[in-house]
Amino acid sequence: MDVAEVDLGKLGTAVTDWKKAVDNLKTLASSADTGMYAKSESARWDGINASVTRAFVKKTRKEFADAYAQANTIWSLLDDAHGELVAIQQKMRNAVEVEVVDLGVKIEDIGDGGVRWFFPHIRGDTDERTQEQLDKAQALADRISSLTVHAMEIDAAVTRALNKAHGADSHNFGHKTYDSLDEAQTERALELAGQGTGITDKEFAELNRIMKYNARDSDFSTAFYHGIGGPKEALEFYGQMSLNGTEGSDKDRLALTKDLQRNMGLALASATDPDSKSHLPASWGAEFRKLGNKELVLNQGAINAPYGYQVLGGLLRYGNYDARFLNPIAEHIVQLHHKDPDKFMLNKPDTGGADLDYGFNPSGKTGAGYDPLTSAMEALGHSPEAAKKFFSEGTVPTVYNEDGTVDKSKSLDYSYFEELTGKDFKWSPDSLEAPSDEAAEKARSFGPDALGHALEAATTGHAWDAATPVLHRDEQTSEIMRKVVNLYSATSDVAPHDEMRDSLGRMGAAYIDDLNYSIKNFGGSGDELNRDALFAHASDGSSRTDFGEDAALNFMMVAAGDEEGYQYLSASQQVFEASGLSVFEGDQVRGLSFADNASKVHGIIDEARSHQIREDFKDPEEQRNLEEEKKGEWRKFGVSAGVATVVGVGTALVVGPAAGVVVATAVPLLMETGGGAVNTAYGSHTLQYLKDNEYKNDHEAIQGVQTHEHIAERGAWIPVSNYADVIGMPTEKKDELITRIEQSYRSGKDMVEELEKVN
Repeated sequence: MDVAEVDLGKLGTAVTDWKKAVDNLKTLASSADTGMYAKSESARWDGINASVTRAFVKKTRKEFADAYAQANTIWSLLDDAHGELVAIQQKMRNAVEVEVVDLGVKIEDIGDGGVRWFFPHIRGDTDERTQEQLDKAQALADRISSLTVHAMEIDAAVTRALNKAHGADSHNFGHKTYDSLDEAQTERALELAGQGTGITDKEFAELNRIMKYNARDSDFSTAFYHGIGGPKEALEFYGQMSLNGTEGSDKDRLALTKDLQRNMGLALASATDPDSKSHLPASWGAEFRKLGNKELVLNQGAINAPYGYQVLGGLLRYGNYDARFLNPIAEHIVQLHHKDPDKFMLNKPDTGGADLDYGFNPSGKTGAGYDPLTSAMEALGHSPEAAKKFFSEGTVPTVYNEDGTVDKSKSLDYSYFEELTGKDFKWSPDSLEAPSDEAAEKARSFGPDALGHALEAATTGHAWDAATPVLHRDEQTSEIMRKVVNLYSATSDVAPHDEMRDSLGRMGAAYIDDLNYSIKNFGGSGDELNRDALFAHASDGSSRTDFGEDAALNFMMVAAGDEEGYQYLSASQQVFEASGLSVFEGDQVRGLSFADNASKVHGIIDEARSHQIREDFKDPEEQRNLEEEKKGEWRKFGVSAGVATVVGVGTALVVGPAAGVVVATAVPLLMETGGGAVNTAYGSHTLQYLKDNEYKNDHEAIQGVQTHEHIAERGAWIPVSNYADVIGMPTEKKDELITRIEQSYRSGKDMVEELEKVN
């Protein structure tokens, strides 16, 4: 917290003063070299005095040079520290002076970078807070704590480096020199890493702090990996640290190892980006491929030796990787899996069902880390440009030999999209659990989950779990989405794995405008009625893609049938509809045409969920299965006539920023002009529109609307009702409007019902 108040002006003055000293000492050192020393060396002196004088001049010349070098080191360290601290202070001041005040929360410093937060009591206040407020307070406190710890680490790093630069001899210049704070921090990180598994928890925490705040700096990350050694040494270091940290039940060590996994992954991503000023040579990628299919001896005498790809996979799970580095590795892994799906599972250690996190994925997310294919998909899920190229039809796959070298004589007879989404594709059970049927089935779910993440990145242009996702759609991403829409269809014989249905929901939300656009084509009338003008200006500046009316319907039926997918599609539909209606406030004809179509889409989404609920609970035994209630909040009032009550999700959440499911999902909006593109989940005008016209999902509202159909219908009507009020529509016209909207809504439901009958 002191970071916000400390006077960095004094440090800035010191930087300026040291720069002057550096310049002056440079002049003196140069003069000593070209003047005094040069004359001494060229003089024709004889005798003892000549030898003594020459030695003295030579030593004096060195001291001038050392003084300059030491001053330059001090200036470089202070200058870098000042720049970083100023940036941290600006962020801290905004957090404590603006965000804390706006949220109405109090933040207190508890020492060592820790903070605690609370909402102060105000007389007359109930002290009740929404979950959204609590989450924001915690996130804000975490960010303030992180900024404080970062500032503390810079202070410690500078102090440590200055001590080395000054040395133990106060009568001599010429000790350790640094060109930057990065160089000093890299040196310390490598000192700590050099201890390997013998590193103490305190030292481990220091290593993680240094890496956390420098991993994305290519100067640091490149020097770090060079310092570790080559690709083989990097894998050996991480592999040994990972096994050491995941073995046994030491939770503190495991937490430190999780941080190391993330930090080394982020550092590898920045170090292997060819466009960075500092980066590792391309040979590192080729060497990783060579090592990937070889067993790597981490511990002498160990029964199981992992393959290089199993160890590398733990690192690839974090970081936005350049396609030139990641894709050849991902392609090689897919091709190895195609030849032998069980290859990498045959060397898993047998822990007898214990120590299930032992391995190369300390995070524990989507597998134990023995299946490199799952790791590669997670890597693509965080690397949108690489994912786009990987799944694009325009990319010609390269064929790789077993050792990772390129085989130019062959061509691949399958696409990666077709291979990985094939009906009979065999995913590996990436788990150390005992191989029971139930455990194996669960373990095979990690791969499809990761595949969903990779497809999200490929279609949306942002990492699947981005905290603030921003859409980057283009022709390639849209064509990949077209393949997704056509494959995961109510009429397809390929059903999506349950674990990737949430990804389908988020992809649908990212293309909700194109789904609406595709539906507005009854009888092929889309062009005739100029639907392009209705959907002209997307917030990300993209052009509309027509998936086809049937394809869009069939996809939404699959995606919205899932509870989580329904939440994303329903909430995003209302946000998108509200954005369009806000644009057409001055154009009632287009506004009502847009509302008609949006209501039809609402009907499709809602009926798809209703249909799945009826399917899930058509059997009396299934109705009594209380485990289903734990899957979400939608079943709170029991089951009646085969239809579950839906409360707290989807349309009941809307319409406004409080719909938490949308906050973390990038939803395209309609904008008033093409030039006003806004690459964010909400446009400023729409945000205010939603705040002003929010449907309050309070207790009384829920009590009055207790069935899925009624909640869904209200969600479809409210945005249109708001629009009618905004444009000043009289009550009698509004009465006619609700009939029109109901017909459109029922039309959407009928489309799904007809498809149900066919199926």
